[in-house]
Amino acid sequence: MADALDADGAAAWIGAFVAAFRTRRAELDELDRRGGDGDFGSNLLPSLERAAAGLEGSRDVSGVFAALGGGFMAAGGTSGPLFGVYFREFARAAAAAERFELAPLAAAAAAGLDAVRRLGGAEVGDKTMVDAMVPAAAALELAAAGGEQLEAALTTAAAAARAGAEDTAGLLARRGRASYVGEASRGVRDAGAVAVAMFFETAGGNLDHV
Repeated sequence: MADALDADGAAAWIGAFVAAFRTRRAELDELDRRGGDGDFGSNLLPSLERAAAGLEGSRDVSGVFAALGGGFMAAGGTSGPLFGVYFREFARAAAAAERFELAPLAAAAAAGLDAVRRLGGAEVGDKTMVDAMVPAAAALELAAAGGEQLEAALTTAAAAARAGAEDTAGLLARRGRASYVGEASRGVRDAGAVAVAMFFETAGGNLDHV
């Protein structure tokens, strides 16, 4: 297994993420219904499917992530632009790197997190996607500093993102539409944070491309 992600691997990863999003669309909608509008998955999925359909034959990793970010941007709503700026930073990091190894991947996750924070103003504990993005970025940064292999780093990041997403169930929403429902949001995981966990988790089935 190589220690860098190529275009085929990136496309397979994003394809798996979109497939998982499709499979769990109703679950994501239900989470959003209990804390927001109820259309999180249904709103984002059509644009993501269109983006995924154009990934075959992609020549570079940057283009793959740019397509994903563009798909989220096209979806609109509250979450679309936030995910759009997140994945835009993955595209930028890939474009600047000769090989998309762990270090630029970790830098992309950190830059994407910063972009989401600037646009949405959320921090850890606000019950948003940031609650999963922060631990994932921290796990990747630590793994890169320790010289870990890419496969192990992505596995650790996925576990960290999932733990962050699960922890949102105990939080009272302070950002987004869920903040309008008060205590009714407690006990419900944030759909955006769950989607972040899904993104990192779907790398696992495609590590033969890494």
